[in-house]
Amino acid sequence: IGVEQPPARRDRIRATAGFRVALTDGRPVEGLDVLPVVEALRATPLAEPVTVDEEQPAYVLFTSGSTGEPKGVEVPHRAAMNTIDDLNDRFAVGASDRCLALSALDFDLSVYDTFGLLSAGGAVVLVDEDDRREASQWADLARTHGVTLINCVPPLLDMLLLATAPGQLAGLRAVLLGGDRVGTDLPGRLAARAPGCRFTGLGGTTETAIHSTVCEVTGTQVPAHWRSVPYGTPLRNVRCRVVDAHGRDCPDWVPGELWIGGDGVALGYRADPSRTAEKFTEEDGLRWYRTGDLARYWPDGMVEFLGRRDHQVKLRGFRIELGEVEAALVGHHAVRRAVAGLTRGQGVQLAAAVAADAGTAEDELREWARSVLPPHMVPARIAVAGELPLTSNGKLDRRAVQELWQVAEAEQHRAPGTALETVVARVWQDVLGVDRVGLDDGFFALGGDSVLATVIVGRLREALDTSEVSVRSLFATLTAGGMAKRLSAEEQTPGRLEQVAAIHLEIEDMSAQEIDSALRDT
Repeated sequence: IGVEQPPARRDRIRATAGFRVALTDGRPVEGLDVLPVVEALRATPLAEPVTVDEEQPAYVLFTSGSTGEPKGVEVPHRAAMNTIDDLNDRFAVGASDRCLALSALDFDLSVYDTFGLLSAGGAVVLVDEDDRREASQWADLARTHGVTLINCVPPLLDMLLLATAPGQLAGLRAVLLGGDRVGTDLPGRLAARAPGCRFTGLGGTTETAIHSTVCEVTGTQVPAHWRSVPYGTPLRNVRCRVVDAHGRDCPDWVPGELWIGGDGVALGYRADPSRTAEKFTEEDGLRWYRTGDLARYWPDGMVEFLGRRDHQVKLRGFRIELGEVEAALVGHHAVRRAVAGLTRGQGVQLAAAVAADAGTAEDELREWARSVLPPHMVPARIAVAGELPLTSNGKLDRRAVQELWQVAEAEQHRAPGTALETVVARVWQDVLGVDRVGLDDGFFALGGDSVLATVIVGRLREALDTSEVSVRSLFATLTAGGMAKRLSAEEQTPGRLEQVAAIHLEIEDMSAQEIDSALRDT
């Protein structure tokens, strides 16, 4: 259970999982036997590995549930080892390999970090909790400990690449990306930092043991028709189907629901036989998981991911059931109905609209959401209305609800004034994927997280030609205006950042021909 999980959700997970022993830092947990880490480290190691049936659960990971209840995915040893064995053989992982563990333990990519490397005699390089937001520290760890492999979501690789210089990751020989869309810019950027490193995109779900498909990109250029790195082809002992509403296989290029079958499929959902029967099925002598993802086959056998079929969304590597967000908001005493979704525009963020009692404030609802939901599921915007808009036939008017989200954002806007404020706001806007950023807009309200904070810092360092920008300065202020003010107050040469920002804006507004002419004149 992640340390960031709020107590209410943690208790629901505990009730469903039914565990009796907690490994902790020594603090007592009511109703449980507690094993402190210090005490566990003093125990005598087992004489030999414990033999278990391959169908016995190896771990249970909880994902977002549409009814408001987290779903506990039971993954047996057979499924996890099918993925681990394939990847270890495919990338010849051995005793000399070191993996940089960037994923939290309640995120399934950490299963490969830990057991993939340790089962091959390799080592796992851990990131100190204080450095989880500082990608420059990750680069130092990679250099110091000879990291050869990284398995993470695409945004974390983006952070690492921004924090390193060309050739600085020369020791890397393989990067495995999964959990979200893999951008087509990443292979070339990685090659500049780690020449000769193998680049691979992976597709899959928690219910199919971490990864199920693989697409290795050779060279630094991807085909022009790729919108993102495709899911690819199945791992060994894994099968994929793209089916229509009647369960029939779709022809090439025709979208349908992606089914994943074979040895990587989980046992089902912990203590939830009805949902297990709904999402898992037997056909053609195989067990299949109905992912709810839209996909299509290409003629060459590649699977392309197209998005979600239902109201489950994926945002920055996290899979989110909108129903759980809505159920959490309705749990507030003043809220009668809630609708969650993703905003539109140059980027996306999680937003919600609620029908609530008069006088209910957005900040109050966001604080409530933080108390019952993990950080990645707290809406960046919450529009509060007396009633939610309906269509003529009495159904929810989702287009009108999106207008409520936009109004909620517009009412809080204070535009940047100085050059430094403008540069900071533009970088925030670009990285956070929002239409605009006001001086008083909250970082977390805009959809920010520790990953994006590091990306913002890297880009501001480049734009302002300074190393004085830090993640700490962002988290100390949490607004674009506050960050600009702090940077100005802390600079060693008063006025320098304002001058550099003005030059940056001037160059940004110039055409390529004007820049070329100015350089020739200089």
